[in-house]
Amino acid sequence: MATKHEQGIYVVPDITVKELLAAIPPHCHKRSTIRSSMHALWNMIVIGVFYKAATFADALINPQTLSLPHPALYPFARFSLWALYSFWTGLFATGLWVVAHEAGHQAFSESKAINNTVGWILHSALGVPYHSWRITHAKHHASTGHMTQDQVFVPATRSDKGLKPFDPKREDLQGSSVAEEVKKELYEALGDSPLGATLGFFSYLIAGWPLYLMFNSSGQPRYPAGTNHFTPKAIMFAPHQWGQIIISDIGIFLWVAALATSVYTWGFATVFRVYGAPYLWVNHWLVLITFLQHTDPLLPHYRASEFTFTRGALATLDRSLLGDLGSVMGWIGAHATMGISETHILHHVCSKIPHYNAWEASRALRKVLAPTGLRMDGNPGGWAEMYRVVEEGVGRSIDQRRKVGSVRCARTTK
Repeated sequence: MATKHEQGIYVVPDITVKELLAAIPPHCHKRSTIRSSMHALWNMIVIGVFYKAATFADALINPQTLSLPHPALYPFARFSLWALYSFWTGLFATGLWVVAHEAGHQAFSESKAINNTVGWILHSALGVPYHSWRITHAKHHASTGHMTQDQVFVPATRSDKGLKPFDPKREDLQGSSVAEEVKKELYEALGDSPLGATLGFFSYLIAGWPLYLMFNSSGQPRYPAGTNHFTPKAIMFAPHQWGQIIISDIGIFLWVAALATSVYTWGFATVFRVYGAPYLWVNHWLVLITFLQHTDPLLPHYRASEFTFTRGALATLDRSLLGDLGSVMGWIGAHATMGISETHILHHVCSKIPHYNAWEASRALRKVLAPTGLRMDGNPGGWAEMYRVVEEGVGRSIDQRRKVGSVRCARTTK
């Protein structure tokens, strides 16, 4: 006997790019080098304040200046202090990552040279091959939600998981009636047990970003084995781009050299405490933000016959980063990361709009999209929401998909 699981209906948009762009006030497209620089400088100042505050407080954690009931509490207090430092520093350093990302979209300045210089410096300092990722990220924007052309978060199909073909006697196309036998098959194929979901959740947050750069993990599955962002002749790059890939690799070489020199000078523990732990938080936020922007049970992926740029651009969600922890944390999350999570649909419609104009542009875009019934807001972006999505197996499987023509929407087996 089949059990019911209601998914709702996804509205496949037919609106044109011209209509969307016409809704955005012209001044929102203006890019100011000075204003963009001030936003980047502000995040650097905040990070500097965090460092000064942490080092000042660290010096006070000793028996001569602070009385604690047990000696073991001193190292615990010091660990807690630097853990707090790494969390907040990582959050604001993610904002610098976003500034570099904007530079890659030519949204930092009217000058291409300034954009690429700022982007290369900031991304190299955060372990990102600037031009290499800029090129593949542009492909992602051009083909967001395309089953065979998108660069990241491309879900596996039913056949990829070795599952039986669709059988209308056991399930329906709308995904509202699924036999227990099918649910069991999906559960076994996906391995979406609570333990499996938890392990996948943590490993993906910690290692997902570098694994994507080095091994194309979670990337486009049609790319050959060995695909990475560091080889000039990788399938994603054209011959005229090879020089840019080498420039990106030089940035990574200098980054590694700087880290090695720092470890030699100050020791691994100090470098990890000051830079390494916040760096891991940056990678964590990057994966969490981007995964949730593009992954949800109701977000579609399109086959080539149904794909358009507009449909791909609108197959994303705006989410309030840390909004699940309250309005204050939501405001801090948006402020620290330049609103990249909160205005993401607008970013896909027009990626050259700088983040400080994206809020107004996003509001204008919402007005023209409201009559379509298109869902634009996801649940607040945080650990609970990512766990929910991972635990439901979304993005890891399925031709066990609700299907309208060549539009495919993942759904759960719950």
